[in-house]
Amino acid sequence: MKVGDVLRMVDEAIANLEIAVIANQNRVFESPQTSYEFAQRAVELQEDLDDLKRLREELSKLDPEDEMEDHYPREDVERLVKMLDLLRRTNAHFY
Repeated sequence: MKVGDVLRMVDEAIANLEIAVIANQNRVFESPQTSYEFAQRAVELQEDLDDLKRLREELSKLDPEDEMEDHYPREDVERLVKMLDLLRRTNAHFY
């Protein structure tokens, strides 16, 4: 898989996580019984979002036409693509 294709997947996953973080932050104010859970989830999602942004920064330094396997082990690329595909498909409001 090309680096450019993975970058597009990362961008979509980042967008979904940004929406999920905001949705969870907004739900903090719904109820005193659940506010901690939503706040904690927003923090966890923010950490995941930060990781994806670091990955994007690292990938953006590579040539978009390069194959991912030229820079990373095949198994890691396959796991990354599966995870990104899952993040892209998930409705951000259900996190």
